[in-house]
Amino acid sequence: MTGAAIIIGAGDATGGAAAAAFARHGLVAVPVRRNGEQLAPLAERIAREGGKCLAIGADARDEDAMIALFDRVEREVGPIEVLVFNIGANSPMGILDETVRRYRKIWEMCALAGFITGREAARRMVPRGRGTIIFTGATASLRGSAGFAGFSGGKFALRSLAQAMARELGPKGIHIVHSIIDGAIDTDFIRTNFPDRYALKDEDGIVDPEAIAAEYVRLHQQPRSAWTHELDLRPWIERW
Repeated sequence: MTGAAIIIGAGDATGGAAAAAFARHGLVAVPVRRNGEQLAPLAERIAREGGKCLAIGADARDEDAMIALFDRVEREVGPIEVLVFNIGANSPMGILDETVRRYRKIWEMCALAGFITGREAARRMVPRGRGTIIFTGATASLRGSAGFAGFSGGKFALRSLAQAMARELGPKGIHIVHSIIDGAIDTDFIRTNFPDRYALKDEDGIVDPEAIAAEYVRLHQQPRSAWTHELDLRPWIERW
């Protein structure tokens, strides 16, 4: 039976690259984002490369929708071998102007959705004693910066969730990973909002999503005698 790799937050950069990478390695990619129509180019890419894909539009903050999604994948595709939680929610706002509505939404996208999808993946993986769950973090997972109170709060919470799950589920055969992407990623967001940083692309000064995806596949393939829990990825030019 073919296994599945669910990618929550399968956008045009890291999430999409991860879906395509796992499809190339024999799993059925299940890319998920709120607007399912936007997944069409990714599904076409995976098909061109000879992979299999089940693209689904759903909101990861909706518990009932996620339960139904995970049940569907197990029923129609096969056992869920990998979950990549890749929702970004990077939306800067000064603390004096931040609103409860925005703060709550960012927390729901970063942390609540991570909890729901991580729990649902674990519920299906634990009985089989195998599986990989990867949470994509950021610089904000480690430190709060001016203007990023909401984002850092959500990413701190996601990192804590990953640590708790690793300690609880590692002994049950489930590999839990938290990746810290410390640097700008080659995305439309960076190109539009930080053109000076994006100009460093030709110098390998921003992170290539395909390189992140390759690392995610490698993490899934690690033997359990030498699991990585936290991975730190940054371009050589990044200061830290």
